Amino acid sequence: MQPKTMDDEQVAEPLTKADFEALARFRFGIRRYLRFSEQTVRSHGLTPQHYQLLLALKGFPGREWATMSELADRLQLRHHSVGELVNRAQAQGLVHRAPHPSDARAVRVELTPPGQSALGRLSALHRDELRRMGTALTVPDWGETPDGAA
Repeated sequence: MQPKTMDDEQVAEPLTKADFEALARFRFGIRRYLRFSEQTVRSHGLTPQHYQLLLALKGFPGREWATMSELADRLQLRHHSVGELVNRAQAQGLVHRAPHPSDARAVRVELTPPGQSALGRLSALHRDELRRMGTALTVPDWGETPDGAA
């Protein structure tokens, strides 16, 4: 599941000192936020992976559940790794499996009330931290869209 990237030959123009500073500031903001997240979820008895799983479920577009394949995509993990993660989260009472409504081969994963509660507390802390960080996670603006159009 490698993300799509540009080839080295596709880089259009050299970077300036300001570009490097913007990239470094953004990377520092990401790392600072991730460190906060890791410490916060651990202090509440969860692993960062469990928090990511709960957030992926609650944040799934249009519904309150997801399939294992959808979670693998959202979490950028292999299917069997998601299965192990869901097993551990289910053993902690954070999620449960239910029959898929229209595909007997698939299973849907849903949050339990304790999972909802833990996610609510942790996500409020994450939102507040993002507010405190201000513009530290603002994507650098180079005046063009990701597809190259101005």
